Amino acid sequence: MKMKFQFHILAGLLAVGMLSGCSKNPVTGKKEIIFMSKEKEIALGAESHPSIVATMGIYDDKNLQAFINEKGKAMANISHRPDLPYQFFIVDSPVVNAFAVPGGYVYFTRGIMAHFNNEAEFAGVLGHEIGHITARHSARQQTSQIFGQVGLLAGMVLSETVRGLADQTQQALGLLLLSYSREHETESDKIGVEYSSKIGYDAHQMADFFGTLKKISEKSGQTIPTFQSTHPDPGDRQNKVEKLATQYQTEHPAKYNVNRDVYMRKIDGIIYGTDPKQGFVENGVFYHPELKFQLPVPSGWQYENSPAQFQMAAKDGKSMMLFTLAPGKSLDEAAQTVIKNYSLQVSENNKTTINGNPAIAMISTQVAQSQTGQQAAATANSIQVATWLIQYGGNIYAIHGVAQAANFGGNVGQFKSVAQGFKSVNDPNIINRQPERIRIKSVQRDGSLKDALKDNNQPDSKLDELAIINGMALSDKVTKGMLIKTLGK
Repeated sequence: MKMKFQFHILAGLLAVGMLSGCSKNPVTGKKEIIFMSKEKEIALGAESHPSIVATMGIYDDKNLQAFINEKGKAMANISHRPDLPYQFFIVDSPVVNAFAVPGGYVYFTRGIMAHFNNEAEFAGVLGHEIGHITARHSARQQTSQIFGQVGLLAGMVLSETVRGLADQTQQALGLLLLSYSREHETESDKIGVEYSSKIGYDAHQMADFFGTLKKISEKSGQTIPTFQSTHPDPGDRQNKVEKLATQYQTEHPAKYNVNRDVYMRKIDGIIYGTDPKQGFVENGVFYHPELKFQLPVPSGWQYENSPAQFQMAAKDGKSMMLFTLAPGKSLDEAAQTVIKNYSLQVSENNKTTINGNPAIAMISTQVAQSQTGQQAAATANSIQVATWLIQYGGNIYAIHGVAQAANFGGNVGQFKSVAQGFKSVNDPNIINRQPERIRIKSVQRDGSLKDALKDNNQPDSKLDELAIINGMALSDKVTKGMLIKTLGK
């Protein structure tokens, strides 16, 4: 999954709640008008959680889950809002990301867990996320009506044709991005220093992790000028958090823990990067080893994979395709359900076969409703959808090609080519593909990180990436017996 780094997302549509009146913010102590009650926050979190799980999945690691539960509950207890029903989850995404949903839901991706190098780094980010909840940033942002954009997944920019997908897809996969203001991000950084310090961790490590984020951002080419971003530059945040940590520890002298080795051992074996069993793209083909099918990906198209669907889009944003399971026990039943769920007006409906698999092919127009409830007339801006329903391996799959009516004719051939490329895969190299995992190794001799990685047979092509994963430079000194991260099967 290729998702731009973004520290916080809110899943689900944020509908304006009942006016809760003028209340005192639990963190700032200031009185403010909030359009979201505590009950609405909790309800929103509960409503959003199933969509997040459907989109990303839960990462199955009971020991790591127990760890974040323990630290999360400890931090919730010393927070400004200990009465919320906090819940903590590791989601099955390789993206370096953490986010919070109102009402106490906090999520860490396995990608960010793999990049932490000690418990203190984790605790700092945990405090930052809980800070967004306790300071009621989502409610304050909603009241100011500063909303992000609707997209199928955070970080992937698709055209307005995506809006043609109906309620079912939007409920399961549509995420409303709420970019917190720089002020809110800075406030949460300060809260993160306070909360992580209160449960005994060295917040200087939180600052160091912002250095790791800056390197990730620079490596992926996603650096944006500060004035163009609602998120402060990671380098600036590193410097500010460093000062905040020094100030806190000066005012509250104590022993603050880092716990590097114990954390490194906790993440030994965590999946790193794409998990092949969920599907992967190689040489212009999307493979799904567990379901044993393959599907071509048009050259130059962007793509996004999740447990619920595979989506791809042309770079010009004028067309996209969506691949997912279709509801129904038969092709006819699936067709009727798709037509109903997506409000489609079908102009062509044909039974066919695709590489020996029974299928239905349909051409439809997304039916828009007028304010009076009547169907609006189709225009050049109407959404047209080419759908193939394919019965294979005990499932029914749906392939949707979507474009505005004005562009549909020029794209339908591409859609058809992709659909007709759906077929079984039996190659053992694909079916048995194993993910890369973080493997914790003990340094064999004094030297540089590069020396230690080479001693562990890490390929040259991975050295720069491994330096980032370890939160170090390749030239940094390591000592015999020190634990480092390597990659292996």
